[in-house]
Amino acid sequence: MRIEHTIDIAAPAERVWALTVDVESWPELSPTMTVVERLDDGPLRVGSSARVKQPGQRAKVWTVTAVEPGRRFAWRSRVFGTDMTGTHTLHPAEQGTANTLTIDMAGRGSGLVGRVMGRQIHKSLATENAGFKRAAEA
Repeated sequence: MRIEHTIDIAAPAERVWALTVDVESWPELSPTMTVVERLDDGPLRVGSSARVKQPGQRAKVWTVTAVEPGRRFAWRSRVFGTDMTGTHTLHPAEQGTANTLTIDMAGRGSGLVGRVMGRQIHKSLATENAGFKRAAEA
């Protein structure tokens, strides 16, 4: 199951990308995260990981599985027995940058998790994207 949200941001891709890979600053951009703690140093790369605490949930470790600098990164975590992959993708837009946030769910229980949490996940993606927009356009 896939849940996706895209927003156009009136800012250059370089600015949006800088916010995207500065994962520890995300709680300042969005109330959907209270703490993001990098578990390694240096630039975000395949194998990098972070502990993410979201309101009302236990902290989860997300591990980077793909990076295309300036364009896309994906990371994965296991939630309720479901493999979840979060992807941040930047595309050129008429007035700046389109930012797409995607959650893909796979494995046993993914259908149930998607049905139960799908609406909340979509709302969270929209809230996070609004935070990226606000910060990048400031």
